Order: sequence, then structure tokens, then C-alpha cells
Amino acid sequence: MKFRTLSEMKDKYIGKVGTNERDEYEYELQMEVLSKMIKTARLERNLTQEELGNLVGVQKSQISKLENHANSATIDTILKVFKALKADIHFNVKIENQYIQLV
Repeated sequence: MKFRTLSEMKDKYIGKVGTNERDEYEYELQMEVLSKMIKTARLERNLTQEELGNLVGVQKSQISKLENHANSATIDTILKVFKALKADIHFNVKIENQYIQLV
């Protein structure tokens, strides 16, 4: 029996890195993680979706959408949500194996 790495399985069943299918998969996965981070942080702060919405200045339904599928949100809204949750958020930009830092 041959064992395969997760990366090999993704290459085989989703597509190689750089293909549209793989890029879309990776993007969706990252957005799902972001959604779960928002919900987890909200629950840690003992806030309802409505209370968080009031802090951010959006409706409860927008918070629900963020927690269920973050790719419908703007980066500005996501930053406001984490600020309202008093949570730090860090972004890394990597270009050709070099991380870019904002100064």
C-alpha cells in the first residue's frame, strides 16, 4: 500500500498549485478558516451576532454571513469586526519567497 501526502492528494484530486481549481480551493479554505476565527472570537467575548453587529455598525445578518462565508465581506468590514472584538489580526504578503512587511 502506497501512502500519499496531503499535498500529493490535493495535486491529484483538486489540481496542481497554480491551476484555477487549486487556487479556488485554497481561497475557499482560507475564507472558511477566517469565518471560523470570527465566530470563535465572538463567542470568546460572549457576544451575540446582534451585539457584534452593533459594535461594527452592521446588521446581525451581515455577521451571520461573515461567520458562514467570509468571502462576501470586504477587508474593511473584516478589520472592523476584529477591532470590535479587540483581536489582533496580522496579514503576511509573500512575493517570490520573501515576506513583505508594512512600515
